[in-house]
Amino acid sequence: MQTSLFAPGNYTYIPAVFQYSSGAAAEPGYIIERVLLHSAVPLAKGFEIAAQHIKAAGRPLTAFCACELRSPGQFTDAGFKAFNELYCKTLTAWGIYEAGSAINPVARANVCPEIGGPSEPSMFAFSFTLPGTAKQRSFVIAGGAEARGGTGPYSERIVRYGETSTDALREKARFTLGAMEARLAAFGLSWADTTACQVYTIRDFHPFVAEELVGRGASRGGLTWHYARPPVQGLEFEMDCRNVAQERVI
Repeated sequence: MQTSLFAPGNYTYIPAVFQYSSGAAAEPGYIIERVLLHSAVPLAKGFEIAAQHIKAAGRPLTAFCACELRSPGQFTDAGFKAFNELYCKTLTAWGIYEAGSAINPVARANVCPEIGGPSEPSMFAFSFTLPGTAKQRSFVIAGGAEARGGTGPYSERIVRYGETSTDALREKARFTLGAMEARLAAFGLSWADTTACQVYTIRDFHPFVAEELVGRGASRGGLTWHYARPPVQGLEFEMDCRNVAQERVI
C-alpha cells in the first residue's frame, strides 16, 4: 500500500475509494484529537458540531481527518453509493474532497447498531489534526470488513458470503485482521503502536478471540466490542484501530 500527503490537513493517508481512505496519520509536528459525541447526532448536525470544534481549536476544516458514523441499518450496494455521494458533499464544501474524484483522504467507519440505533445516519465521533508533539505518531485506521477489493457487487467479494458458522466467522476475522495489519504497515506501524481497537459484529466471535485477536496483539490496549453490523448487506465482521494523542467527549 502507498500513502499520500494531504498537505491542507497536515496528514498522510492511504488512498482507497471515493468515499473514504484506509487510514490517516498526522504529519511530524502535528497530533490527532478524537472527539466522541456524548450522544450520536444526525449527520448534518454532526458536521456542524465538528466544524465549530475544529474552528475553535484554531484549525482549518481541512484538518478533519476521520469520522465514525452510525446508520439505522445495512445498505444495499446502491443505497451505500447514494449515501456516500451525499456524505462527500460536505467534504467538498470543506475543501477536503474534489467532487467526482476517486480519492478521499478522510478515514471512516460507518456501522449499524443492532439495538438502539439512530433513525438516520449520524455522527458518533470525529478526529482532526492540530499542532503538537507526542511520543508516538497519531493515526486512525479506517473501518474495514471482510470484503475483497474490486468494483463488483459486495456479494461477489465478501469472504464466505452468507455464512455465519464459527469457522466462517474466523476466516472473516482473519481477513479483516490482515487488512488492518496491511494498513498499519503502510504507515510503518504495527499492532504494538495501537492504543485502541474496535470490533463491530452481532455474531459470537469469542471462540477465536484469544487466538486470532489477542494472540496477534490486536487487543494490547483492550478491545471494544460494538454490537453492530458493518454498513453493507452481507458483511458480518468489521474492525478499526487507532493511536491518538488526545481524546475528549463533548
